Amino acid sequence: MKKKVLLASVLFAVTFALASFTQKPEAYGVGEWLKFRIHYGMVNAGYATLELKEATRNNRKCFYAVGHGYTSGMSRFFFKVDDHYQSVFDQETTKPFQYLRKIDEGGYTKNQEGFFNQEKNTVLVKDYKNKTEKNISVTENVQDIVSSFYYLRNHPNVDKLKPGESILIDMFFDDEIYKFKLKFIGRETLNTKFGKAKTMIFRPLVQSGRVFKEQESLTVWVSDDQNKVPLRIKASLAVGSLKADLDSFKGLKNPFMVIK
Repeated sequence: MKKKVLLASVLFAVTFALASFTQKPEAYGVGEWLKFRIHYGMVNAGYATLELKEATRNNRKCFYAVGHGYTSGMSRFFFKVDDHYQSVFDQETTKPFQYLRKIDEGGYTKNQEGFFNQEKNTVLVKDYKNKTEKNISVTENVQDIVSSFYYLRNHPNVDKLKPGESILIDMFFDDEIYKFKLKFIGRETLNTKFGKAKTMIFRPLVQSGRVFKEQESLTVWVSDDQNKVPLRIKASLAVGSLKADLDSFKGLKNPFMVIK
């Protein structure tokens, strides 16, 4: 079955993509919690959550983000997915100190933790499954998967983008640095379970072939307010289609704006 791409796709989209973009973290704060309902075709396949806590690293205040993705109901019977992602990143610079990726997707498992050295621009990757560790050189402003989501929520250029223009960042994933490109499409009013909401539309450029039909197969609608949270994600997969909607939330730093 191709459901292995199901949660991975949503977690990638939720993690990289979209949100508010100011120099200071005005779009989010400690206590924010988001839950997404995932559909594979017509099937309610699972959920993904993101929660923001507080931590300290190197005597600096940090955000501690925790992500969990899992299949539910009959989908869990046919293909069990249980993914955990974590990131600790600086509250002022959004630079990551540490990340965790522990996944189980139908028997495919991975258990890694990374520790960033911001002075030397390296990351120590510990692979607990294979009992190995290695130091990898990275770029100065690199982000991990989860910190990318929050970094983009405070990117300084988003409000200046015109349709067709993009934001490019370095993202560390699977022991490599990826040039992640986020393309702005335009604005749209979206019907959600919370009411009608103004949104900004983005397309993360993804690798075509194995999972996605083409580079622009993934579309994300982000609330066009001070929170800039993802409200809907759609993906055309190599086999089938995927949709995820924001199902519930709490602890938003700013009022959630809907159109009466």
